[in-house]
Amino acid sequence: MATPPGAERTFRDAESRVRIEILISGDYPGDGKPKAVAFPDPAAATIDVDGLRVLSLPAMLELQQASGMSAAHRLRDLADVQETI
Repeated sequence: MATPPGAERTFRDAESRVRIEILISGDYPGDGKPKAVAFPDPAAATIDVDGLRVLSLPAMLELQQASGMSAAHRLRDLADVQETI
């Protein structure tokens, strides 16, 4: 499911000022262009950690690698993958 044109996907919590970015299952990391890796269905790519659903490590690394390889402004994602490994 693609994001509708003009739809806002970034918000800032009014109290904490933390930036929140909404990622849509099926969209592509990095430059947003179609590639072999897409944002997964959360039900299939998350694990339970102390009652919280979080992205599994393999899924996180795959998404960061795809992002870093396809968007020049996301090179830190590749460095994060390297450091994690």
